[in-house]
Amino acid sequence: MPDPVFSHPHEQVVFCHDEATGLRAIIGLHSTALGPGLGGTRFHPYASEADALADVLALSQGMAYKNALAGLDLGGGKAVIIGDPRTQKTEALLRAYGRMVESLNGRYFTACDVGTFSPDMDVIARETSYVTGRTVEHGGAGDSSVLTAFGVYQGMRASAQHVWGDASLAGRTVGVAGVGKVGKHLVEHLVEEDAQVVVTDVDAEALGRLTARFPQVRVVGSTDELVREQLDVYAPCALGRALSDDVVDVLSAQVVCGGANNQLAHEGTAKLLTERGITYAPDYCVNAGGVIQVADELDPQGFSFERAQARATGIFDTTLAVLERAASEHLTTAEAADRQAEQRMREVGGLGRIHLPR
Repeated sequence: MPDPVFSHPHEQVVFCHDEATGLRAIIGLHSTALGPGLGGTRFHPYASEADALADVLALSQGMAYKNALAGLDLGGGKAVIIGDPRTQKTEALLRAYGRMVESLNGRYFTACDVGTFSPDMDVIARETSYVTGRTVEHGGAGDSSVLTAFGVYQGMRASAQHVWGDASLAGRTVGVAGVGKVGKHLVEHLVEEDAQVVVTDVDAEALGRLTARFPQVRVVGSTDELVREQLDVYAPCALGRALSDDVVDVLSAQVVCGGANNQLAHEGTAKLLTERGITYAPDYCVNAGGVIQVADELDPQGFSFERAQARATGIFDTTLAVLERAASEHLTTAEAADRQAEQRMREVGGLGRIHLPR
């Protein structure tokens, strides 16, 4: 059986452990061809270290492709901290993690992800300068889910343009699975455009907050129930692997476009979607708004939300280009997105062969 690390084309995988604080983390760097790896830190109670490793390998590769497709001069990295953030997250643990990030000397920049937030990045920044997604009070971009949702919305509009010849979502029925960080902002965009929104989430409080604000949103009891609804668009916005064979078999939506990472349950899922006539907007293409937002913090002039939002608007054109490439080259949309990202990593990343004196 192949080694789980070396069966993936990653540049570097770092296992981090600090007994005093209880820190157990893994940092994965898939590629730094375009620049230092940028990707968030996920704090999650993985069942095993093997599960955590599999997640960080997949997520860091996704970040490499996401950053390339978004036109950023950044590579792909990701980190996972193993544990329950509700009970194990402490200042000492986060600062120990920050020292681990610092030890990579700028090859990896961290940011927020599931289980971590901007105030956590401020704590990590006390030990390393290689941090983005900090609070506004500390000169950062704040909550990156704002532009993540905006980018998903742009990708959804591009998908509508491709499938129905009209980018408008007014009157379309959109099912959103997960109304946490990203999902709640996406619902806001959809409601503003007069889409018919159906949602589900395991967090009853999150659903309550959403429906108090948008009483016209309809709630169903589970994701299984949601995917069986008569939908035009399905938006997975929770954890990955949302598009299993069973889901694809029952899905009525003509478009899948959501904020979750690594939505395809396996490599054959994209083909199953194509065979069923469902247009899948690749997740790392449409959910790049967040990384665009936090990457803007690295600008020498400081963070500008307006500049970042203008760049995230380009997700519409990028998504449309991927969908059109898939159609013209008889590829799945996942294959088309991969080829587009790999082309940029190859062409632009290869400029490193031209020596520039420092």
